[in-house]
Amino acid sequence: MLSKSQFIRGIKCHKSLWLYKNRADLRDAPDANQEALFESGYQTGDFAKSLFPNGIEIEFDSSNFQGMIENTSKLIKEGIDTIYEAAFSKDGLFAMADILHRGEHGWELYEVKASTSVKEYHLLDAAFQYKLIKSTGLQISKIAIIHINNFYTRDGELKPKELFTIADITEDVLGLQDEIALQIEMIGSMLLGDEPEVDIGEWCGKFYECDFGSHCWNHIPTTSVFNLYKLGGPKKFELYYKGVISYEDVLKHHIPNRVQKIQIDTHQTKEPHVDSEVIEEFLREIKYPINFFDFETMQDAIPRFQDQRPYQQIPFQYSLHILHEDGRVEHREFLADENSDPRTPLIEKMLEDITTEGSIVAFNQSFEIGKIKDLAKTFPEFSDALLNLIPRFIDLIVPFRGLGYYHPDFNGSFSIKSVLPAMFPNHQELNYKNLVIQEGGAASSIFASLYLLKDKNQKEKIRTDLLAYCKLDTLAMVELYKKLCEIKTEEMNNARYV
Repeated sequence: MLSKSQFIRGIKCHKSLWLYKNRADLRDAPDANQEALFESGYQTGDFAKSLFPNGIEIEFDSSNFQGMIENTSKLIKEGIDTIYEAAFSKDGLFAMADILHRGEHGWELYEVKASTSVKEYHLLDAAFQYKLIKSTGLQISKIAIIHINNFYTRDGELKPKELFTIADITEDVLGLQDEIALQIEMIGSMLLGDEPEVDIGEWCGKFYECDFGSHCWNHIPTTSVFNLYKLGGPKKFELYYKGVISYEDVLKHHIPNRVQKIQIDTHQTKEPHVDSEVIEEFLREIKYPINFFDFETMQDAIPRFQDQRPYQQIPFQYSLHILHEDGRVEHREFLADENSDPRTPLIEKMLEDITTEGSIVAFNQSFEIGKIKDLAKTFPEFSDALLNLIPRFIDLIVPFRGLGYYHPDFNGSFSIKSVLPAMFPNHQELNYKNLVIQEGGAASSIFASLYLLKDKNQKEKIRTDLLAYCKLDTLAMVELYKKLCEIKTEEMNNARYV
């Protein structure tokens, strides 16, 4: 049986679908970001049902697809106007329609998507469903995508008709029917054979990230053409198809830019690149006491709080390490109550915790500055105090991205998750892998759903893990700053004795 999600997978890549059907053991486990996307999709689908209330849902039963199909047929014959998760199958195809509604001119098919616009694969998804449903004898007069309206701002109770946009895609779907039929035939033939010989390509990330990446990319070394800084995807694959994989291969077929040349040179020499002038210029700007600061944010597809937009990044946590000129280090932190809007208490505590003088250091400061501007706009009573913080910001990524210091183990990335282990390879206190929560996406998705958790002990454990993760982000910045100071001193001493 070929489901609509499998059909989309097959259009994306025949090999991915073949592996899914025959070697599911090779799939990568979903990460926190993917889990958050799944959860967002479920929540969006459930809430969209309020656009067509009083419907009857077909309960999903993986052990009884035939029963789901029969229940759908029964409800249609009984004259039910709205069916959620209506199930259909014929000729080896299977699909469940998010919302099947009997409209003024006949049955209407609605697919709910948690995205903020109609995507190419949404059309293919709906076209597959339409072809299947039509083949069962049920006539469909309208096909539409229900998606999130990202211009909506919650004001009081949620208003489904304002939160969602209904895009009529009937003409697009009708125009795709010949292509859909051809693709179904090709996919069916492919699945009868051996594993397709499909190389990696830009299609690996088409529609969504493939979950067979570890299997299909296992021949690519850790350091390769795909790690070259600011080399576009098409160019990387163009070189790859010519057999250009290693840095040595790259030098024969590609003229590297300055950053790429330093990448390759340091990889070959195994020695870091140092430009003391860049480091010195950066350090000269910083004033004590130094506030090393980092936000964690969450995103809700369905806004929970007043003055919240869909997918708006809402700060719920921060960590702050304050380095004084005498070497003293203080740590302050905030983690919101997961049951209420975190923004006002966060603002009040943040303005209290950050020192009134001195630099505020962030890693990739545009994120923190953007969130502060957003808070100032939403909460005008704090606007002046918040906006006064912005001129004090200094970006710790600058001396690294500006090539003041480049370590071969950065491998073309200037993120703190690449810089920190390269500069402190054996420092267990600075190792994210020792934490339960190891990256921001996980922190975001875990906190966003924390209010649903009933177990108090588990909640406290998660809150402790969230605090530990965010604390390491700013402790890492303190140590990176100190390391830059050491490098500057060493370079000055070396210059003195040359």
